[in-house]
Amino acid sequence: MSETIIAKRYADALFQIGQEKATMDQLENELRLIGDVIKQNEEILPFLQHPRINNDKKKQLLDESFQGVSTDVINTLKLLIDRHRVEVIPAITEHFIELVNDAKGIAQATVFSVRELNETEKKELADVFAKKLNKTTLKISNVVDPTILGGVKLKIGNTIYDGTVSGKLERIERNLVSANK
Repeated sequence: MSETIIAKRYADALFQIGQEKATMDQLENELRLIGDVIKQNEEILPFLQHPRINNDKKKQLLDESFQGVSTDVINTLKLLIDRHRVEVIPAITEHFIELVNDAKGIAQATVFSVRELNETEKKELADVFAKKLNKTTLKISNVVDPTILGGVKLKIGNTIYDGTVSGKLERIERNLVSANK
């Protein structure tokens, strides 16, 4: 079974627990924290995956490292240790956040522009595209891409909205080439 499917199943289970116990925001914050810790400390995942290290020591590390984290999240992590699936922890975090955002009507977008956008520009883009996507909110992260000649490119999920000058030039070129054939 692929890691994506496994991660979705664990994220779905945690999401259901969060709905039943009304702890969705708490679980989201805890999973974000765990995801950040794993990204910043490259030694944690290899330690948790190491076959010669006793599972009890791995669980002890989790208990000591994540004191104050809910038992639902800790028990899920311990279950992943028992089942030798710790490599899916970052994917579980991502899928869980997607589920929470969908439930709240929030979408994540990455905006590529030639310069850093100011808050007014970000808000205008967020308002326009939130309406297009039938979402209440669009959270934007801005990436400066000097290869863009002008305009912006938005990536929302698997969809890309290309309003860049270079993108328009490429479309014109394709139209001219296909018209000449």
